[in-house]
Amino acid sequence: MCVKATVNETTVQYALASTGSQTVGWMGIGFGSQMDNTQMVIMWSNSDGTITLSQRRGDGHNLPLVDSNPDRVAALVEAASSTSTSNTTFTFTVDKTNATTQRIIFGFGSTNPRSSSVDADLEEHTGYGSFELNLNGNITSGHSSDPLQSFERMIVAHAIVCILGFLLFLPFGSLLARYVRTFTPMWYTGHWISQFALAGPLIVVGFALGVQSVSSQGVPHLSDDHQKWGAGIFVLYLTQCALGAIIHWVKPKRRPGRPPQNYFHALFGLIIIGLAFYQVRTGYVTEWSNTTGRGDVANGANIVWYIWVVLLPLLYLAGLAFLPKQYRQEADARKGRINSDEHLMTDVPQQYRD
Repeated sequence: MCVKATVNETTVQYALASTGSQTVGWMGIGFGSQMDNTQMVIMWSNSDGTITLSQRRGDGHNLPLVDSNPDRVAALVEAASSTSTSNTTFTFTVDKTNATTQRIIFGFGSTNPRSSSVDADLEEHTGYGSFELNLNGNITSGHSSDPLQSFERMIVAHAIVCILGFLLFLPFGSLLARYVRTFTPMWYTGHWISQFALAGPLIVVGFALGVQSVSSQGVPHLSDDHQKWGAGIFVLYLTQCALGAIIHWVKPKRRPGRPPQNYFHALFGLIIIGLAFYQVRTGYVTEWSNTTGRGDVANGANIVWYIWVVLLPLLYLAGLAFLPKQYRQEADARKGRINSDEHLMTDVPQQYRD
């Protein structure tokens, strides 16, 4: 959705317009920086062609409640509104204040309340964000040059540390295991340092920043796919760390060949990295603009992502050339252990062998 404001002598006219990318259920804005205790104007169309204007007040993560005594009463402007599917626009006016800027939060829902009542239940928003309007000049829905808000800075920090953890140190640890293990037994030290000691703190901090950025906006957690996938991938990473520790410290006795959990650990790690690539892309393609109301991230991020998503699998596939050597070394090691056990048995008196 787009928000346009027109400043008149005594009023400010706000127009909420759909971009057409999703079906309009309802659209709304609030005069503040977060949901809690913010006065809102929420609008939707009805089956008879009328438009409902509902003034509400945010109640934390709960459904905003009808505000029977708002500071500024909003009035529907029917002449400037449209319920056309291809050009849905809801317009209203409120009294002008002396403020030169106005912080705005916005929400967009794709499910119509199917009731003209101002206290109708609303389905959770599918898009939301915030921006600041300059009431002294040309009014737009925000510019990338606007100073970042606190929660936006947290989102940027969240993105940076998660990218370093998931798309730098995790892949580096995997490549280290793939390339170096046939040359030195020290490969495991580098592997766990990269994937746990370095990636771990970054991933934990990045996850915490993501959670806090949502909390600071006063909106529900796990309210969109990016947040749900993020929580899921975080749990998968912790599971992978635990599995790696078990594989390293708990060795099966007298089992021929490689244990199946070793193969699962390697495959599971690759799946996590693949999911992380998907998650990073949804973060800068959709989540940033939906959450902040700012424009798209610079195309440079797209270029780097495409290069890395192609280069990393190629590097890993090239490392598979060391598999035959790895299997020979593991077979020789098992044979050596068997010969050692047989040698020890020859030193044991016959009566103690069985």
